[in-house]
Amino acid sequence: MEILGIDVGGTGIKGALVAIKTGELTTEKHRIPTPNPATPEAVANTIQELINHFKWKGLVGCGFPTPLQHGKCLSGGNLHKDWKGTQVDALFTSKTGNNFFIVNDADAAGLAEISFGAGKNVKGVVIMITLGTGIGSGLFLDGKLLPNTEFGHVLYKNGEIFEKYASDSARKRDGLTRKEWGKRLHKYFKHIKLIISPDLIIIGGGASKKLEKFEGQINVDVPIVSAQAQNEAGIIGAAMAAKHQIK
Repeated sequence: MEILGIDVGGTGIKGALVAIKTGELTTEKHRIPTPNPATPEAVANTIQELINHFKWKGLVGCGFPTPLQHGKCLSGGNLHKDWKGTQVDALFTSKTGNNFFIVNDADAAGLAEISFGAGKNVKGVVIMITLGTGIGSGLFLDGKLLPNTEFGHVLYKNGEIFEKYASDSARKRDGLTRKEWGKRLHKYFKHIKLIISPDLIIIGGGASKKLEKFEGQINVDVPIVSAQAQNEAGIIGAAMAAKHQIK
């Protein structure tokens, strides 16, 4: 059984067909740049392009980079203010004719790693942290997802959230070396440890491929590992999240 998994990000929207029993991609990944501005209409048009590329008529699981409640955006996240209040599954279904299941993108990445990757069979508290345009989080207890956490939005100082200080986009904005960025991430993960005392931290997003370049600056007494599926975890997890729609 295959499901089309789509991962909507701040810079790119990518997808592939996923074998839900194994978590393997059964097609080449296809990526389209995220439109700018990333309004609901513009993103829906890009989703249609992906659907057309795969000639897909079935169910779609879609990881989405905003706070969500039952498929509705609670804010625009890092996309566009017009997303607030949008029922994303209804919008994409109306645009494409496909049935959609929408899940937070970091929750999706975490589901992939809990099912097939670095978090498989790990007991206790596991947190997936995706480092990209923002900071996303997926929290698991004994393999069970506690959905819709937003640990990128915990406060750093002077009312600033950690996402604005320690995301990969903040690294690029401020021209930081990986080691300098690692020092910021040390502060972030030290705070995360204080809040939830995780047994394992999994790094996802594009940064998962370069963990060795900054992990030496992070000194917390918690194992930190890269997502085994790396930047494909969001695609795989989106498909996994959608599979319960199949009767």
